[in-house]
Amino acid sequence: MRAPLYQVDAFADAALRGNPAAVMLLEEWLDDAVMKAIAAENNLSETAFVVPDDGRFGLRWFTPTTEVDLCGHATLAAAKVLFHRGDADDAVHFDTRSGELVVRRDGERLTMDLPAVPVLGPLDDPELYELLGRPDGLWQIKQVHHGRYVLALLADEDAVAAAAPDIAELGRRRTNVLVTAPGRDVDVVSRFFAPASGVDEDPVTGSAHCTLAPFWSARLGRDALHCRQISHRPGDVHTRLVGDRVQLTGRAALFFEGTATFEVMR
Repeated sequence: MRAPLYQVDAFADAALRGNPAAVMLLEEWLDDAVMKAIAAENNLSETAFVVPDDGRFGLRWFTPTTEVDLCGHATLAAAKVLFHRGDADDAVHFDTRSGELVVRRDGERLTMDLPAVPVLGPLDDPELYELLGRPDGLWQIKQVHHGRYVLALLADEDAVAAAAPDIAELGRRRTNVLVTAPGRDVDVVSRFFAPASGVDEDPVTGSAHCTLAPFWSARLGRDALHCRQISHRPGDVHTRLVGDRVQLTGRAALFFEGTATFEVMR
C-alpha cells in the first residue's frame, strides 16, 4: 500500500521549531493495529490519520503507543496539509472522537475551535506534591487521553523552565503533568510531561491549552491570552475562551512530504 505522508511543525513560524506531527492521508481507515504500527514507525508524539468524507474529513490521532481522544497540534498539522494540497479553502471540518473540530485559515495563521477542558478541583496528593517539588497548587484535570492529568502551578517562568520531574515515576503512576506559571514576555508559560500517553515531554501541546485558557483567563480576567510552551522546541499559542470552547491560533510549517509504502496483512 502507498499513502501520502507529511511532517508538519505545528505552532511554529518555520520548520525545525514547534511540535512535529506526521499526517497520513488515507482513502479509508486501516486496522487500528496498522495505524498504531505506523505511528510507532514515525516515532513522533502524534500521527494524524485523515480520511475524506463528502467535503468533510475523518481525523484520528495516535501516539507511538496509543490512540488518543484529542490532539491540538496534530489537528493543526492535518489542516495545514489539506490547505497546502488545495483540498480545502478557508475552513476544514474534521469529525473526531471529540466531536466536530473546525480549523479556519487567515493568511498564515490557523485557528482551531476545541472544547475547553477545565480543571476539576484541587488535588490532595502529598506524594505527587513532593515529587513535583512542592508547587504552589495542584489541580485535577479531566482525563483527555489515558491516565491521570494534573495541573501544577509554579512560582514563575524560571521554575517552569527548570522543572525536571521523575518521568519514570510519573509513568509508573500513570500521571501526565502540565506545569505552568505567569510569563515574563507573554501572559502564560507552560510545559507538558505526558509519560502516561507515551511521550516524556511534548514540545507544544494544543490540548493542554484547552485547560490553560480557562484556568488563566479566570485568574487574569481576560478571555484572550498569549501563551508560550517553553520546551526544547518552544512555540506560541494564542488562546481565546468563548463559552465552553477555546480558540487556539498559531502557525504551522511543512517540513517534508512524500509517500509511505508498506504492506497491510489481511
